[in-house]
Amino acid sequence: MNRYGNIDSKFRFVILASKRAKQLLKGAKPKIKIKTRNPIRVAQAEVRAGVIEYEILPTKIEEIPEEPERVFVGEGLHDEIVEPEELPAAKAGAVAEEDVEEDVVDDEEEDADDEDDEERSEEAEDEKDE
Repeated sequence: MNRYGNIDSKFRFVILASKRAKQLLKGAKPKIKIKTRNPIRVAQAEVRAGVIEYEILPTKIEEIPEEPERVFVGEGLHDEIVEPEELPAAKAGAVAEEDVEEDVVDDEEEDADDEDDEERSEEAEDEKDE
């Protein structure tokens, strides 16, 4: 552990040195005399020398909230059997299906009318050409 001074782990050493290097980059003055001007090397040397003060904060154990009791949403539905005709949604669906069928018939009639118009226009063009 002499590589990291009196720090208990290399991870804590890296964190302290990086925070100190940021301070030096922002204009803080070095606490020790060293030949290099590289802020990273200066920060590492300061941490190894033990001139950087730090405090390890105790971690708080968060209380885990209890999960609410799970309830099956469909529970009890099998007791009440409802016929599809009784459901309002089924009635609305039946009405919608009838409307769709009428729309299809209307579309077919329009297509037939369009074809008749095209045939008439072609016949008129043929008569003009003759």
